Amino acid sequence: MKTLLLSAALLVPALAAAEDFAIDPVHTRLVVAVEHAGFSHALGSASGSSGQVSFDDGWANAHVDVTVPLTRIDFGDAAWNRAVHKVLGDKDFPQVHFVSDQVTPRDASHAQVCGQLTLHGVTRPLCMDATLNALRRHPMPPFRRTAGFSAVAHIDRFDYGITEWPTVIGRDVEIRIELEASRGIGAPKPDTPTTEDATR
Repeated sequence: MKTLLLSAALLVPALAAAEDFAIDPVHTRLVVAVEHAGFSHALGSASGSSGQVSFDDGWANAHVDVTVPLTRIDFGDAAWNRAVHKVLGDKDFPQVHFVSDQVTPRDASHAQVCGQLTLHGVTRPLCMDATLNALRRHPMPPFRRTAGFSAVAHIDRFDYGITEWPTVIGRDVEIRIELEASRGIGAPKPDTPTTEDATR
């Protein structure tokens, strides 16, 4: 019995350990979809995210803290972008921030990630459906261990004080996140191979 208890005690720290990954600002993108006057869904995306992901194979100690620069959101048209940035008020609220506080695993590759979303100066609880796409050594230089995730959530923009154009822009906003994060301190290095790399 003593041997069993000792083995369990030694195992707990191993199970509790989670790897820390720095979010890759190039290969992480926030995509939003919002109804446009009932005709279609306008799509916008933003790159340049920063933050950290902690993850273990069982999701038990998974955690994410990510900041997205709203000033970089792009709907593909200069006039439309100006209107969107005005509605978002990103001069006063230039970032959206999400930090998780609870992760509920569904299986080895899927979990519900809940936390606090801060948008337009308002912080509210938000849950996302997350998928682990891959956790392995990246095939491109500098060959870092990399985690890749996809996540989807919905918000009511009125909950965050974004109430302009109620008859033209839908209230429901779908949020999709495609995220890559790599082991190491600071932002990951670009994984585009150089001429020197190609000749090795």
